[in-house]
Amino acid sequence: MSDLTSIEKLKLEKLLEMGGGYVLDFSNRTFQEFILESLNIDIYDEKYNYQSGSKANRLRKLWKEEPNPIVGQLLEKLLEYWSTKKLIAPQVVSYENKNLFNECQKIAERLKEGIARKYNEHYLKKEQFSLLLSKLLSEFDKFAGLTNSEDKKKRGLLLEDLLERIFSIYEIPTQKSFKRNEGGEQIDGAFKLESWYYLVECKWTQSLTDIRQLDSLYGKISRSGKQTLGLFLSINGWSKNVCPLLKQNYDKSIILMDGYDLRCVLVEHNHLDLKDLLLKKLECLNFEGEPFYSAAQLLENNQ
Repeated sequence: MSDLTSIEKLKLEKLLEMGGGYVLDFSNRTFQEFILESLNIDIYDEKYNYQSGSKANRLRKLWKEEPNPIVGQLLEKLLEYWSTKKLIAPQVVSYENKNLFNECQKIAERLKEGIARKYNEHYLKKEQFSLLLSKLLSEFDKFAGLTNSEDKKKRGLLLEDLLERIFSIYEIPTQKSFKRNEGGEQIDGAFKLESWYYLVECKWTQSLTDIRQLDSLYGKISRSGKQTLGLFLSINGWSKNVCPLLKQNYDKSIILMDGYDLRCVLVEHNHLDLKDLLLKKLECLNFEGEPFYSAAQLLENNQ
């Protein structure tokens, strides 16, 4: 619904010669074609039938039904039509009509402000997102050089912090690392996706993660609510027996992610959404019993 005021409507109706049910010099057919071309809207749809169903009344109903950007766009086209007809005739435009035309242009511009504002907000958000991705990718690549660092604890904390920020830019609600069960159990992090809760285990080690480390995450999941799953992130992957052993487990509640997966969602030209990747991993686990679905597979399928 547009927010045209009564005064604005009076000005528009005067300029568009809407007295007697008409709109400028349009016939029923040309009026229908003009609005269809301008907005891809059929003005003779029942939605716009109002009182007598005349062209003017249908236009009034459109003003009432459609939002500001749509009405502003149509008014801009109608004003262009009005001025073009005056030029072609040619007709002398009175001082009063020139002023009225200018007033109507201001009305159209006001209504269309929503389009420009929405576009600018979208562009700014996209630009900020690109900058954040680039920054996080740079950090990830720097952290990759810490694999030989003796300070394993620091490396682990850096990974947890990085992971939280990556999830944040994809608007996935997260929770930082915490302890529970009277401090006896450490959780590296958690997030919520599609009404399910995920406990996160992060490993950034030189050696490949083996099944014993995943058993620890299974224990934490089993001590949680029924709507809880696990995400095990191992930057350098895992030993070859991990996936087959997980597939044998009756309780298939863990999805796997490696460093390549994480890096793929940070490379902008991949156009890979983290949510899409996680949901695809979950789908693969549920339908095929497969704990690992890689970003490489998803990128290949998206081509």
